[in-house]
Amino acid sequence: MHFGEGKPWTRHAKFREDPEINPLGTPSGLIEIFSRKIDRFNYDDCKGHPIWMEKTERSHGGPGSDKYPVWMQSCHPDKRLHSQMCESKEFRETYTVKGREPVYLNPEDAKERGIKDGDIVRVFNDRGQLLAGAVISKNFSRGVIRIEEGAWYGPVGDDGSVEGGAKVGAICSYGDPNTLTQDIGTSKLAQACSAYTCLVNYEKFTGKVPLISSFNGPIEVQI
Repeated sequence: MHFGEGKPWTRHAKFREDPEINPLGTPSGLIEIFSRKIDRFNYDDCKGHPIWMEKTERSHGGPGSDKYPVWMQSCHPDKRLHSQMCESKEFRETYTVKGREPVYLNPEDAKERGIKDGDIVRVFNDRGQLLAGAVISKNFSRGVIRIEEGAWYGPVGDDGSVEGGAKVGAICSYGDPNTLTQDIGTSKLAQACSAYTCLVNYEKFTGKVPLISSFNGPIEVQI
């Protein structure tokens, strides 16, 4: 069905023509750089006007990058909606690497670590660790990797057992990037997702590769 040609559209066009008759939905009706209301909250991490605030973690010389020099992107996947469809074995087989989530790596970084396409990679920091399948791609700069969000969590113990996955720091057998990201809001006001501020390191996994525990159903463990 053809819906015809679209009409040109300019955001806030009426406001630009006459801001008094067509005010915006702000307290002043104007474009506001400073918010008196937000300023009165006196939040130390969200001022009433835009300012630069150093992240708790930042790659390429920022805080934390001396220990974990790699910035991990965990953007929305292009193969599913968040975690929906991750449970479908047939669909997973169209994009996973050896049954695991793909981790996209810069070719030079991967070569330095002895990693090739299809290798199993351990990605880790002080918060957790996971296994993922290597996909070498020139689309990513040095010091940057990508593991898309929405993977089903599947922790296992050092012995590869599901019961051992109940321990803090257990490795995720499938590749859930939430094992690595910070569980904090962007500010006291917004409380938005801060997953993009995440530093990690990675290496070729050389041990016995555990079975994936994400899709076997719930079990009971004693803690």
